[in-house]
Amino acid sequence: MPFDPSTPPTIFGEALFDCFPDGSRVLGGAPLNVATHLAAFGADPVFVSRVGADGLGDQIEHALAERGMSRIGLQRDPLHATGSVQVLLVDGEPTYDIVTDRAYDHIDAAALPTLPGNGLLYHGSLALRSSDSVEALETLRARLGAAVFVDVNLRDPWWDEGRLREMIGAATWVKLNADELELLAPTGATAEDRARSLLEQHGLELVIATLGAAGALALNAAGEHCRVAPAASVQVVDAVGAGDGFASVLILGLLHDWPLQQSLERAQTFASAMVGRRGATVDDPDFYAGFAQEWGL
Repeated sequence: MPFDPSTPPTIFGEALFDCFPDGSRVLGGAPLNVATHLAAFGADPVFVSRVGADGLGDQIEHALAERGMSRIGLQRDPLHATGSVQVLLVDGEPTYDIVTDRAYDHIDAAALPTLPGNGLLYHGSLALRSSDSVEALETLRARLGAAVFVDVNLRDPWWDEGRLREMIGAATWVKLNADELELLAPTGATAEDRARSLLEQHGLELVIATLGAAGALALNAAGEHCRVAPAASVQVVDAVGAGDGFASVLILGLLHDWPLQQSLERAQTFASAMVGRRGATVDDPDFYAGFAQEWGL
């Protein structure tokens, strides 16, 4: 679907805190991470979400303001608390309880901001576990007439295959990992075969699959096929949020009409830099400035 790259991208979905046993909290949620990266690169995204009328919601609103991000899409919910994930240690291994019935499960279609149409709309799958947020997304998609970037992010048990396939069917571009690709396109001897099957089945323009240590691949409707591998010297400090960094640079590539191979290489480079740091986003503007200068942003 054609889209206007001069229109600020709209990022839809969850904002939440990861809550650890020691009482510490880390702000996150894939859509918020992607919006933060895009803002740092000067893409001026509009983040559409819902947080509680509580202290954590205040912190999220303050974080958006500190990052210079628009707050017109941030709804406040007087009935439901801000999203959270309880991180627990069981026999030394972390487990995650994505707490249900939180504010981002109730994004209100009637409270959506008025936004320019024909832009790029990004969303994942977690916020679509509730009918309220599904209705809000469908309203936003119809109102914007946007080209849609779907970042599949399956978290058991919070997804439904039928709804997921509907979501992909309405997409223009889809990013997913190797496990998600095998689940959605199980036939095919290779990841490339499965990606091509998914692309053709849903009439997509582009499928991007991240393959862990094997890098990533991309296939588009024009028959272009690209692959990239991470550098051998990548030091992993924290892999949380690497996929969100990868997605944000892919979106930059779409906004700036970079060649597909170049977009994939830049996304891999940025994700490799992210895993060398603690946290899913970076507060240091100089970290982003180096990439922005190299990429001519």
